[in-house]
Amino acid sequence: MAEGAPLDHAVINVKYEMDRAVPLFEGLGFTITPRGHHSLGSINHLMIFGTDYLELIGLPEGIEKPRPEIAESPLGINGLVFKAEDVDATYAHLDGLGLAGDAPVSFTRPVTLGGEEQTARFRTVKVRPGALPAGRVYFCEHGTPELVWRQEWSTHANGAVAIAEFVVVATEPEAEVARYGDVAGAADITGDAHGQVIGLEGARLSVMSPARYAERFGEMALALGHRSSMFGAITLATGDLAAATRAVENSGLTSRTEAGRVVVGVPDFDSLIEFAI
Repeated sequence: MAEGAPLDHAVINVKYEMDRAVPLFEGLGFTITPRGHHSLGSINHLMIFGTDYLELIGLPEGIEKPRPEIAESPLGINGLVFKAEDVDATYAHLDGLGLAGDAPVSFTRPVTLGGEEQTARFRTVKVRPGALPAGRVYFCEHGTPELVWRQEWSTHANGAVAIAEFVVVATEPEAEVARYGDVAGAADITGDAHGQVIGLEGARLSVMSPARYAERFGEMALALGHRSSMFGAITLATGDLAAATRAVENSGLTSRTEAGRVVVGVPDFDSLIEFAI
């Protein structure tokens, strides 16, 4: 069975609360990159792993024309991003599925290394808004990966080394997983009516019913509310579960520890993060 496109990163929208979000995630044992300023007007900080990363994205105060996909989206996990070698080819793939959004977009952000400013370059293409209602789904082509995946940013006190799983909750998981599989180009889909898993390169994308989600995360589960679908959790592989557990417990956030995993809720940013071995 064919694996789908590899994950590039997952995004947590903090909107205008970046100064509050950064110390919170540092308190969970993450090494946070310096603040980035996109040519699109947004700001970000990253938590870099081996081949993927977790991104906090937000907006600076006082911006006249904030990025609508950030400003108009709720706080929380709102971006699932796959890697693309060529976003023009990816756009053609999505267009063939009837799922293409706008044409590919190019943007940059400065990166200072050793006192010298360099320019990180990116090209992205989105799935049509609403086609996958849980949040933003898009592909990213890195023009300068060496300015993102830096050794000095990739060691974390919580031992996190990769995004192992991205969890989507849907009232109709079987129909939704098929669309995600088409987008990712994945044929490796297994499971049942309450939850299915798409095999990606080095990770998995799980699409599950609200009942299966509640069964897995219990009182830690995020509220689906009136939504038909949401991004429910990000699972990070850690090489040191004891260190992850200490970081989570010291954070003061509500958590749940079980054999092989620790789950922490970040209610201020409507996010659920699981560390697992």
